[in-house]
Amino acid sequence: RWRERLFALYFISHIPITALIDLQPLLPAGIAPRALTDLLQQYATSFRDPLMLQPPEWFKAFIYCEAFLQLPFFPIAAYAFLKGGCRWIRTPAIIYSTHVATTLFAILAHILFHDFSKSEHAGPQTLRERLALLSIYLPYLLIPLLLLFTMLCNPHYKHVEKRKRK
Repeated sequence: RWRERLFALYFISHIPITALIDLQPLLPAGIAPRALTDLLQQYATSFRDPLMLQPPEWFKAFIYCEAFLQLPFFPIAAYAFLKGGCRWIRTPAIIYSTHVATTLFAILAHILFHDFSKSEHAGPQTLRERLALLSIYLPYLLIPLLLLFTMLCNPHYKHVEKRKRK
């Protein structure tokens, strides 16, 4: 049951983070309230995350997926895990978790190996700065991997179809 609570908290917390912060790079300048753009700017400066201030096209594609595929799923998943015991969430959760894990591998590799010296906005230069930025993104890989593992291996979520005997 602790995992279902963790997953519910993850999805509930993800709704405002996505809607208020993560989707900002897709909006035209001046649309988001000043307080939210300042919050994003402060985050990007503190953690040296140029991806959020000037995202490359591949990263924008991930944000579009977050907006149109993941965000609608968050309240559904939050409901399922708050209620508990909802076996119907298995297939959507497997799809979600594999999608997110795949995108996070690309993002984490970019953070670890990209040369940010030519970025318009300050990116991580030292290993310490890269690891600090990595620590922000890492939970968004680890929790979906735990979700995937749970959906695939937990006997409660493994639906065994009963066959009719003739």
